[in-house]
Amino acid sequence: MRRRLPAAALALGIVLALLAAAPALAAGYRYWSFWDGAADGRWTYATQGPALARPADGSVQGFRFAVSKDAATEAAKPRAAADFEAVCGATAPAEGRKRVALVIDFGVQADAPTGEVVPQEAPRTACAQVAPEATTAEALAAVAKPLRYNSAALLCAISDYPRHGCGEQIAETGTAQASAEPSGSAPGGGGPSAGLLVGIAAVAALAAAAVWQSRRRNR
Repeated sequence: MRRRLPAAALALGIVLALLAAAPALAAGYRYWSFWDGAADGRWTYATQGPALARPADGSVQGFRFAVSKDAATEAAKPRAAADFEAVCGATAPAEGRKRVALVIDFGVQADAPTGEVVPQEAPRTACAQVAPEATTAEALAAVAKPLRYNSAALLCAISDYPRHGCGEQIAETGTAQASAEPSGSAPGGGGPSAGLLVGIAAVAALAAAAVWQSRRRNR
């Protein structure tokens, strides 16, 4: 008499087969990430986009262009310290204006889009003196034009770099896929793809059906 394969083993086999057939997840996204500077010189990933953030006088804001897989934990930080005095120390305060120190890191050539050259290797710094209610985007526009945004208000280019593209998904091979328009100030490609989630849901349904059939036959 042939032994029937347990339902749990059947379900596990289906899961493994589906995962083996699933395409590899993206290596990350190529984009400008946005950072808040702390008093100790460290950077933390901004929780608001530059068009919404309204930094106080004496703030430091950073931008870094890089290929990053997960915005919150793996995005490359600016390679210069968040030092307000180093950037704005020589700019005298003005009545009715605030000073915002900006660190703009164009990244490394390895992360540049095909055919483009990083404008400068070292991070650029600038002290923006703007109205008290100005956003970070307005402060950035005051010192680093031209800026470019996409239809989802994602910051695509600073000082015209890069000239093309915006938040492209990068495959494991390093080639750019179709342009993504994630919500928020930057894409966060750390989660599973929609296709994989659908596949997992299908596996769960198949596994449940297999268990139900097994129990029905054993009655």
